[in-house]
Amino acid sequence: MLLNLERLDLLVAHYVAGCLPEPAHILVGSHLEMQPSSGRLAGQLEVLAGQSLDDARPSEFSSSADRLRAILESQPEIEVPPVTPKHDDALPCFLRSYAGRNLDDVPWKTKLPGLKQHVIEKSSGVEASLLWARPGRALPHHHHRGLELTLVLQGQFNDHRGAFSQGDVSVADETITHRPVASSDRPCLCFSVLLAPITLSGPTFRTLGDLLGV
Repeated sequence: MLLNLERLDLLVAHYVAGCLPEPAHILVGSHLEMQPSSGRLAGQLEVLAGQSLDDARPSEFSSSADRLRAILESQPEIEVPPVTPKHDDALPCFLRSYAGRNLDDVPWKTKLPGLKQHVIEKSSGVEASLLWARPGRALPHHHHRGLELTLVLQGQFNDHRGAFSQGDVSVADETITHRPVASSDRPCLCFSVLLAPITLSGPTFRTLGDLLGV
């Protein structure tokens, strides 16, 4: 989990600098709404805005974080207008504005048994979507060809790195192979941003079981 936190700090730094692609910017902004500790980090980085962004980053990063930095710096810069926070919906205001609807109005589509999806944006370079998984639902074992960001909006999921709860962000790249599983006591609602496709992996019988939701 330590490496995930280092990667998340790097994402927050890029968010403050305004150099994330729009869906990732929305995801990190929503995380800052939900997690005061990350919001304080963003505030500290804004204070240092007159200095080089490199000076504001942690001094030591793994090679994986270096690759993450390269991915982020290859994305176009964006400008996102400020959004006035509202508290009448389960979605953070950044995400609600981006999705253009409240949670109760999301037109879900069944992706797999026990797994629903609403795609907000999809192009050759990005897929941003809301995901809902029933309690105990496992996503098929898979690995990544690039960056995947997942913000937990409600509930919790687990993989080999540990538990990700409400407000947490999972940062996965080509070094991560995992099988996320929603907690058994309640559904899990997430906002996912994929900047590269995923590839199914693992034993065939387990993959088939996960696809069928058994």
